[in-house]
Amino acid sequence: MSKPPRIGFMLGDVTGIGPEIAAKLLASGKPAQLAEVVIIGDRRVLELGMRDAGVKVPYTAYRGIEDIHWPRGDYPLLDLGNMDPERFKRGEANEEAGKLCGDTLKAMIDLALAGKLDGICFAPLNKGAMNRGGWKFNDEHQMFAHLTSHSGFFGEMNVIEQFSTFRVTSHVALREAVNMITPERITAAVNLANDTLRATGKSSPRIGVAALNPHNGENGLFGDEEIRIIRPTVDRLKAGGINCSGPISSDVIFLQALKGDFDGVVMMYHDQGQIATKLLGFNKGVTVTAGLKCVFTTPAHGTAYDIVGRGKADPGAMEHAFTLAARLAAGRKAAAAAVATA
Repeated sequence: MSKPPRIGFMLGDVTGIGPEIAAKLLASGKPAQLAEVVIIGDRRVLELGMRDAGVKVPYTAYRGIEDIHWPRGDYPLLDLGNMDPERFKRGEANEEAGKLCGDTLKAMIDLALAGKLDGICFAPLNKGAMNRGGWKFNDEHQMFAHLTSHSGFFGEMNVIEQFSTFRVTSHVALREAVNMITPERITAAVNLANDTLRATGKSSPRIGVAALNPHNGENGLFGDEEIRIIRPTVDRLKAGGINCSGPISSDVIFLQALKGDFDGVVMMYHDQGQIATKLLGFNKGVTVTAGLKCVFTTPAHGTAYDIVGRGKADPGAMEHAFTLAARLAAGRKAAAAAVATA
C-alpha cells in the first residue's frame, strides 16, 4: 500500500471564519483518513476555531516538522506562535493579520519545496489585507508563483461538483483582460486545463472554450476575436489531440457544462465563469492554483465576516478543498514514483 500524501493545513485569516471551518473539518476526522495532516499556524488560532465551532480537535503541538511521526491518533500542529487572536478585531480586514497569513503560507511553501509536504490546503484569506500587509500581489496565486520561482503559465482552477473552470486572464481590469486574450494565453490555459483534469483522474478531459463577445460575436458583428483568435487556436489544439471545442457563447457554455457535456470550461476573463460557479456551488466550490510545482487548494468562498464567531459557518467547501488537495498530491506522488521506477 502506498504511503498517503502529507498535507499542510493552514487555519486561514484569524479575522474570518477560517479557524471555525478548519476546526469543524478536523474534528470530523475525515482529513486523517486521506492524508498525513500537519496543521501549520498558531495553537491559539486553533483553540479559537474550536470555541467558535463548539468542537474538540485532538492535537499535539510541535516546534519542528522533523519531530512529527506517523501513524498517530491525533493531529500534529506545527506551532509558529505568530498570531495571537486577542490582538485582532474579528469580522473586519486587518493588514497585520494579512501579513501573518502570508508569512505562514511562506513557511509552508518552504517546507513543500524542501520535500516535507506534498501539498498545501488553506482556509479562507483576505487578499486585500495580505496586500496591505506587505505581500504585494494581486492574489495568492501570483504570490505562490513568486515564492516557488515559477516560470511559465499558471492559473486559478475553480472546482464544483459538475465541472471545473480555468481562465485565460484573471485578476486584472476588464479593459486590460480583452487585450491579453492571445493565441499563446489561450493555448496555455487549455493545456493547463487538460493536464490538471488528467491529474484528477480524467483520461481524456472534455474541455469547452468560451467566447469573448455576446452571441459568439455574431460572425463579427459584435467583435471578431472569436474569428481571428479563439477559433483558430481551439482548432489547432484539437488537431493536436486535446479534446476541446469552441468558442461557445457564454450564455450557453455553462448550461452545456451543467448537463455534463464538459469536464472543464476555459473562460476568457474572471467574472465570466465565477458568476456561474458561485451560483451553482458557493458553499462547495474549491479554488486550486494550477500549474505550479506544489499543490494548493482552498475554499472558493471568502472570509465571511458577517457570520464570524456565530458557529454557523458551513465547512463543506473546506472539506472538498482538503479532499482535492489529497487527491492531487497523491496523483503527483504516484506519477513521480512511476517515473522513478521506469
